[in-house]
Amino acid sequence: MITGFQNIGRIPELKRRIGMTLLLLAVYRIGAHIPTPGINNEALAAFFRAAQGTLLGLFDMFSGGALSQLSVFALGIMPYISASIILQLLTVVIPTLERLSKEGEAGRKKITQYTRYGTVVLAIIQGFGIAFGLEGMSGPGGEMVVLFPGWGFRITTVITLTAGTAFIMWLGEQITEHGIGNGISLIIYAGIVAGLPNALINTLRLTKTGEMSIFLTLILLIFMVAVVGVIIFAERGQRRIPVQYAKRVVGRRIYGGQNTHIPLKINTAGVIPPIFASSIIMFPATVANFIHVPWVQSVAKSLTPGHWLYSVMYVAFIVFFCFFYTAIVFNPVDVADNMKKYGGFIPGIRPGRPTADYIDKVLSRITLGGAIYISAVCVLPTILIQRFNVPFYFGGTALLIVIGVAMDTLGQIEAHMLSRHYEGFLKQGRVRGRR
Repeated sequence: MITGFQNIGRIPELKRRIGMTLLLLAVYRIGAHIPTPGINNEALAAFFRAAQGTLLGLFDMFSGGALSQLSVFALGIMPYISASIILQLLTVVIPTLERLSKEGEAGRKKITQYTRYGTVVLAIIQGFGIAFGLEGMSGPGGEMVVLFPGWGFRITTVITLTAGTAFIMWLGEQITEHGIGNGISLIIYAGIVAGLPNALINTLRLTKTGEMSIFLTLILLIFMVAVVGVIIFAERGQRRIPVQYAKRVVGRRIYGGQNTHIPLKINTAGVIPPIFASSIIMFPATVANFIHVPWVQSVAKSLTPGHWLYSVMYVAFIVFFCFFYTAIVFNPVDVADNMKKYGGFIPGIRPGRPTADYIDKVLSRITLGGAIYISAVCVLPTILIQRFNVPFYFGGTALLIVIGVAMDTLGQIEAHMLSRHYEGFLKQGRVRGRR
């Protein structure tokens, strides 16, 4: 691995791409500390300390603390992610979008353009929601969060936050095009990792003051390393279905006759299920911060992390979205039709409908295993925080995103090195999925 990092400096293009990526991420982190005008930052920080465990806390984690400071990047990249997911769902039900998705590069550019428009619309809507919500917020001492309420503040806030989201979207696209890795994923990664130093400092402070024993700290460290290993193992796990192609004679040439496989990932849906599940369950807890009605407060309390009802619904939604999103991104019927078109078949399975049914059966089984794995990882934060008083968000969606993005980025760096005949991070072979 040390040799692999040394080889990066020997490839000018790769070195330039990594430098561009780091520069753009630094610009993003600087912008996360530029405040939106007209805000009482101390009152806002006190309000967010009381809103931990709600949807606001989740979005604040993704934005790297920009939401709790209400910086110009307070909305983060979440409007873009929401617009992308909405476009993917609409592609399944709207024939026009489905045709665009199958038109190659031109169709993808058109869908990307629609995603940008959707991002701006969602950012404007969320900006107005935040502006109106801030005007009704107050700190523990009764001090108002907004210094000068009114339409002047609302319009300024909407323009500022929408422009910030559009700029982040542009940064992500520049990273993808001129840097290394997926720009949007790296921006989320940078926001989550930005909270790591404070978490480590708080852990050391609690250890020094005796609130956490040294033995418990060591156990948690070992446990963290073990969980990271399990996530890497599962994210690289694949179920490979063997495929054979019959020989075909076209003119004087013979095509086919080769053996290959269909790689089915254990976690096909990625981090979409926990993000959707968290957003849906935490929505009542978020609304309860603005509605001071006893029964609303009671319902919201039962749907916050630590309550048994929250854990049960969280796992149920994760399982549901794992199957739902996998069904959207992977269609066994299309795979079976393409195999039949080019003379491919699974040994022992007839082409056509039987092949689609077999692939669907295998995919359903491994998706269930992947849903159980994601659920186990995502309930870790609740167990650690409630039982062991861990002072940071360990596990869950954040850990899946951090590890997944890091693995994908390292895989792209290694691909650049191997394509230029340099040794990668692994001495033998490359970063690849497990069978």
